[in-house]
Amino acid sequence: MPTNKKESIIFGTIMCFGMVAVMATYNLLMVGNVEDLAVSIVLGEVLVGFIIALLLDLFIVGPLAKKVTLALPFDKSKKIYFVLFMSLFMIIGMVFFMSMFGLAMSYIRGGVNDQSIISEYLHIYVKNFVVAFPLQLIVMGPLVRLIFTKWIQKNQVPVNG
Repeated sequence: MPTNKKESIIFGTIMCFGMVAVMATYNLLMVGNVEDLAVSIVLGEVLVGFIIALLLDLFIVGPLAKKVTLALPFDKSKKIYFVLFMSLFMIIGMVFFMSMFGLAMSYIRGGVNDQSIISEYLHIYVKNFVVAFPLQLIVMGPLVRLIFTKWIQKNQVPVNG
């Protein structure tokens, strides 16, 4: 998909925005006290979550997922395999880290259970993975790739040098 660093940043930004918007909404609905939270708090958490997700995507999870995907023994000329494996590893990594963020926000808001931190984290991870996996593969991934190829890559001005 992205062919250079600029395109990777644009693609990652669009993907992170979409995933964070949906997953933040989902997590707030799961907590159940949305009406008790001020709009400024919700927007602040979404903004911080977006920044963290983008940094993870660009500098940790994205490069690691690409490295693991390229190391797998499959026909790299079949784009669908690359997209599926890359998406899978991105989802695993992003849910891993963003569930930590969600747990931290729960502690800050005081909305934690009497469970251990590890069992609370695993509970959050599983709930997030169950939603993030199909969301990314079926909705957000295809939508962002469509937006990216139709409006971003299409409008790129070729550089002659």
